[in-house]
Amino acid sequence: MGNILLRDLSVYWCMIHVALIFVMLFRSRFSRKKTWILSGAGIGVLMLLNGIGLAVLGDQMGKLLLLTCSLPSFIYFWILSKDRKGEFLLTFCLADTSCLWVLVATNLLDTFLGGGQYVLMFVSRLILYPLLEYVVYRYFRKPYLELQEAVDKGWGIFAGLTMLYYVLIAVVSTFPTNIDKRPEDAPVCVLILLLMFFTYATMFTALYRQLLLNRKQQSERILSEQKHSLELQLESQHEIRKLKHDMKAHAITLSGLLAAGKIEEVVIYLKSLESEMEPVIKPFCTNMYLNAVFSHYFQKFQELDMKLHLEIQVGEEELPYMELCQILSNGLENAWEASAELPTEEREASVQMKYSREYLLIRIKNKCQRDLSVKKGIVPGSSKKEPGHGFGLATIQEASAALDGDMFAYTDSGNFVLDVMVRSKREKMRNNTIN
Repeated sequence: MGNILLRDLSVYWCMIHVALIFVMLFRSRFSRKKTWILSGAGIGVLMLLNGIGLAVLGDQMGKLLLLTCSLPSFIYFWILSKDRKGEFLLTFCLADTSCLWVLVATNLLDTFLGGGQYVLMFVSRLILYPLLEYVVYRYFRKPYLELQEAVDKGWGIFAGLTMLYYVLIAVVSTFPTNIDKRPEDAPVCVLILLLMFFTYATMFTALYRQLLLNRKQQSERILSEQKHSLELQLESQHEIRKLKHDMKAHAITLSGLLAAGKIEEVVIYLKSLESEMEPVIKPFCTNMYLNAVFSHYFQKFQELDMKLHLEIQVGEEELPYMELCQILSNGLENAWEASAELPTEEREASVQMKYSREYLLIRIKNKCQRDLSVKKGIVPGSSKKEPGHGFGLATIQEASAALDGDMFAYTDSGNFVLDVMVRSKREKMRNNTIN
């Protein structure tokens, strides 16, 4: 009786760690605290019901675990999960098959080395499950969550593979009876366990390479945005230097007109010169880097016959201009692309930049298609499936995170709104508001 109790306790120990590993790896719809509370409550009820079944049915309960444990927990966590497709299925089967692997391996270990007394089974499970949990948390959790965040497609084949292994191991280890009652089938079971180990190693290697590829693509995109920002700055500086050079010729012309007493011609010439200089030196803000971005897109929006309202409350203080130029360039490019699809009279966008304590708040808002719907907190993908939006938002999110900030994108009353807040300390500020 005592030995059977050790076996049953070790099964409970397994169920606890299956839940812990899964909660570490999946992306929940709720906050971390609420996720842990709901997970603990759900798994607690499930363990209680399966404990009653184990006490009543004994060894026969092992054949029903798929229906009494795995399926209910799958449905419960599916409700809690942010992902409802291949990512969730892979994560669920990954946690289940890893713990089931230990369950079956320790069962075989106890059968052939422990005399079937369940003592070796209990001790080995007591050690191996926390060890597995530590390895998952220490080495696997962070890159796996990053991969789920970055990659949208390609999860289905891995999810199908893990699900197949779960069913295969469950059937081989429990049907027609538990594997400890069928020693002649132990070699087949061991081979399946080894095959699963090497298959998972190959799968994780492929996933890790995908992660490295994604990081490389993100780095290339950031470098591209930095190059674009620098080109805008250089273009602005080049135009200013050219204007300074041309001013000598303009001064000679004006001097000649004044000497000849042609005042009306001087006025006409100055007005034409003012219109020529306006797109080059229009002061949107006192920060030369941000001003270069605003100048570029102000001119680009004018060519589209699009209204652009600016409310910029930054001065000459030191700013992280590289990241801010990335944020503004991508946000304004999205606004321009979305507006190009609208009737001329609806083309409108605005930019606000202001401080709130130690944070710099940026809001870019533009008119969008009426059927576009983006909920706050859900970032549209970069594939441009949504009309006129998506490209560059990942770069904005990375730039804001680099400045210890955050980004939110959503639609509101026919407008696409991009809110960004970044941490920024002001040394000295001079407000400069232009509408």
